[in-house]
Amino acid sequence: MAKKTTRKNPKSEKGKPSNAGFSLFSDFDVHLFRSGKHFKLYEKFGAHCVTNGSEQGTYFSVWAPSAVNVSVIGNFNYWDQQANILSVRWDSSGIWECFIPNVGHGEIYKFAITTREGDVLEKGDPFATRWEEAPKTGSIIWELEHEWKDKKWIDKRRKNAGIAQPYSTYEVHFGSWRRKMEDNNRSLTYTEMIGELVSYVKECGFTHVEFMPLMEHPFYGSWGYQLTGFFAATSRYGSPQELMQLIEAFHKAEIGIFLDWVPSHFPGDDHGLAKFDGTHLYEHA
Repeated sequence: MAKKTTRKNPKSEKGKPSNAGFSLFSDFDVHLFRSGKHFKLYEKFGAHCVTNGSEQGTYFSVWAPSAVNVSVIGNFNYWDQQANILSVRWDSSGIWECFIPNVGHGEIYKFAITTREGDVLEKGDPFATRWEEAPKTGSIIWELEHEWKDKKWIDKRRKNAGIAQPYSTYEVHFGSWRRKMEDNNRSLTYTEMIGELVSYVKECGFTHVEFMPLMEHPFYGSWGYQLTGFFAATSRYGSPQELMQLIEAFHKAEIGIFLDWVPSHFPGDDHGLAKFDGTHLYEHA
């Protein structure tokens, strides 16, 4: 089970602490990030509930190297762009960060990014673990605590890795696979899919299920192929923990899962990844 993070302010090899007063980034983290070799950035960027000394709160960090100013805005500060301003790190990494006490799980937030041209862009968090359900566009501080119950499947998968064996995959667009006609023709939830889809895939003899992108996306008609964030399952069908329970149900039925992941489509929505800090930061120009 994931636990809340407790950190002391780390000092660099040069003896310079983060000018945010608190940081999850060590010098080595920054080195790996700048060299393109940090494979767990989701543990550093975004919003993380932490204990800073005796204070409970949330650590925020975002990459915006061309920004003039960055702040966190949300209901907790009345969306005031001057209330919680991030500090840019001294090491020229382009990482902005801050710690806000008494802000935690379930709070809605965005980053207000001032560009070199003087525009203020209100952006969702690229590393958010949950978003508001469209058409709302805020990121949500969300702890991913979950006690996984699929060790048997994981051990079997590891044991059989690399062994040639037949497989058959059933591809699914989650929102349209089956609907509740009696309830305004709505899509099924992650929880409802446990009783509907798992047994169907098993009875049809498939070894795997492949979901078209479940990452958060603003336009339903894109079928998930125009993402606003890579680390948040869409809230259209439920919470991250409910998706985890669906994954466990598939594994219990000895069905593997593929998730389509699309890092190259950038919708132009104001809150999305396009021109994130006023420049083509995530997307090719």
